[in-house]
Amino acid sequence: MSDITFRAATENDCELILSFIRKLADYEHLSDEVVATPELLKEWIFDKGKAEVLFALYEGKEVAIALFFNNFSTFLGRAGLYLEDLFVLKEYRGLGIGKALLSRLAALAVERGLGRLEWSCLDWNSPSIAFYRSLGARAMEEWTVYRLTGQTLKDLAAQSPKS
Repeated sequence: MSDITFRAATENDCELILSFIRKLADYEHLSDEVVATPELLKEWIFDKGKAEVLFALYEGKEVAIALFFNNFSTFLGRAGLYLEDLFVLKEYRGLGIGKALLSRLAALAVERGLGRLEWSCLDWNSPSIAFYRSLGARAMEEWTVYRLTGQTLKDLAAQSPKS
């Protein structure tokens, strides 16, 4: 679609990035888990360079976001792109914006010589699952994601031998 363009976020976009994060969290019924602030986003995305953000613009307006970073595959021996968040504003869904954004991310991965593009999706999110499958993506159903956060993370860290 010629009405869709892309732009990389800048540190001046932290409020806009956070607004997309909050909308995604609301869609995923996880609003109470958002503790990010514009200051934290600036520090970790722009000052420390730990992630990148790409906006999809429709007729010049930011209507979708992709937040991504590098991961690493020991089997491939190279980095990959991990898509942490993809969100298209509700009123712009069905216009090909999500597909265009994923295509742009795939192109970035290829341009950078990366080995893969991957992401996670909540198992109840049928519309997204159908969309991803329509693109040829396959679910890694034999894998389970594990996570440590908050106090559990701190408790395990406290058990670390001193170096």
